[in-house]
Amino acid sequence: MYFLYNLLVLIASAILRALALVNTKLSLFVNGRKETFSILKKSISNKDKVIWIHAASLGEYEQGLPIIEELKRTNPSHKIVLTFFSPSGYEVKKNSKVADVICYMPLDTKKNVALFIAATHPAVVIFIKYEIWPNYLSALNEKNIPTFLVSALFKENQIYFKWYGEFMRKALTKFSHFFVQNEKSNDLLKSIGFNNITITGDTRFDRVNEILERDNSLDFMNRFKQNKFCFVAGSTWPEDEKIIVDYINQNTHSIQFVIAPHTIKAKHIETIKQAITKPVLCYSELENSELEKYEVIIIDTIGILTKIYSYADVAYVGGGFATGLHNTLEPAIFGIPVIIGPKLEGFIEAEDLVQLKGVFSINNTIEFNKQLNSCFENEKFKKSTGLINYQYIKEKVGATEKVMNVITSVLRNNVTKH
Repeated sequence: MYFLYNLLVLIASAILRALALVNTKLSLFVNGRKETFSILKKSISNKDKVIWIHAASLGEYEQGLPIIEELKRTNPSHKIVLTFFSPSGYEVKKNSKVADVICYMPLDTKKNVALFIAATHPAVVIFIKYEIWPNYLSALNEKNIPTFLVSALFKENQIYFKWYGEFMRKALTKFSHFFVQNEKSNDLLKSIGFNNITITGDTRFDRVNEILERDNSLDFMNRFKQNKFCFVAGSTWPEDEKIIVDYINQNTHSIQFVIAPHTIKAKHIETIKQAITKPVLCYSELENSELEKYEVIIIDTIGILTKIYSYADVAYVGGGFATGLHNTLEPAIFGIPVIIGPKLEGFIEAEDLVQLKGVFSINNTIEFNKQLNSCFENEKFKKSTGLINYQYIKEKVGATEKVMNVITSVLRNNVTKH
């Protein structure tokens, strides 16, 4: 199986290189990896002590961030290497100061693995959520480098729990410890013979809880909202935007609207803008604008959505009509009702909050209008609904501390040994 796996990785690498010639995202994926070893060479010396954290993309990065920040605070003598698999994570965070080194993770070939581990010589390795790479795990295990899977989430339909999944089950045996999100993941791992497990919950709850401690003020939002009811739609897709724009155009209430699309390409932004019949402007047009004259702002930039959510009376999180629901926790922490589309299966926090009635899943325009109008017309209902979301998150804070207790002990033992 190892031979077949390695052959498939090599074939996939060749296919990706070919497709990169005609696909922008794959071009970033392929060409970005060409820089990895030069980045490592100029950033890490043989004398450096290193901690390596790997996240597939932006969502996993958010889960790993509380761990990274704690590792930096408690281990200032170590360099933090942060790797991404996907361009959607790396391209957004490549210039961040959160880690000492940020680069792509080379594909899981034996040659790449040997070169990468030699270049980084990590004391500890942390993979986030789903990242299971057999060659990396095997090499780390052979070198007795402690390797952890953090905020792991296992489901019975995954290959590890099938009769044909022996190869991937063997890869799991290379982990030193699993920090899982829930009892179900714990039980599934135990069913295939693992006991090196701690149920910690999801580190994302620590991440979003920290949002409340930041300065979330935005001057333009202060001027735009004033004392009016504010609706914020974040990470929207065309399917979401059609429903929202229809509501805006028919709205007779005193509501200020903010739309932050998932895609901020100029053509897409202009399409949304042209569809809105109310006074509308883009974030890029704010300078010298009289905001009090506008009812709608389209956010054609990235990086400020979380702060904008702090001004919302109600939020909508996009993706539930399209490829996958975006982050519902970021608006929920502000204690406001959240509306989403119908596709929420597999997004545990969304499933929980829909059941608790803090998040509303809608299937069409009629249901959207009903939920938003209910929140606008009934202040008591709006506040009690938002409180459900706030309390849900607060009750789940603490995963980072549980993870850090184990990792700190391992790092301390490594220092003692050397």
